[in-house]
Amino acid sequence: MPTTYPTNGLTLAQADAIIDASLAKGRNLGLLPLTVVVLDAGGQIKAVKREDGCSLLRFDIAQGKAFGALSLGVGGRELARRATAMQGFVNALSDLTAAKGAGAVPAPGGVLVTDAKGVILGAVGISGDVSAQDEACGLAGIAAAGLMADTGEPAA
Repeated sequence: MPTTYPTNGLTLAQADAIIDASLAKGRNLGLLPLTVVVLDAGGQIKAVKREDGCSLLRFDIAQGKAFGALSLGVGGRELARRATAMQGFVNALSDLTAAKGAGAVPAPGGVLVTDAKGVILGAVGISGDVSAQDEACGLAGIAAAGLMADTGEPAA
């Protein structure tokens, strides 16, 4: 019997599909160069790609968007609202997540990845253009992988 290993959320194939479709969406929209970070359910980097021409901190920002969302179990839009309403709490969150080596960036572009039942499988963080455009690319990537996205926006 072959040995099997747990995926801890997203598979590498799913992470690759998310990244490739996210970057394709960015090229289709004519966005600035993007960095896409996919984290598994345990907050570990599953996959990352950084387009040619990305500025210096794009990896850190993308990772911080994903890690911040995953840390609280809410999408980047909700995290941004909390940053406005509870500045002290989000400052403390930023300090705590920085101690873990990832930071927390409370902005759109940090998207939770879930299965059809709403179980969190990981998170995607994208940085390179304006946050709303980063998020749109993440949504395209998650949909292309056949998974669900949670941006932190309440269901309509």
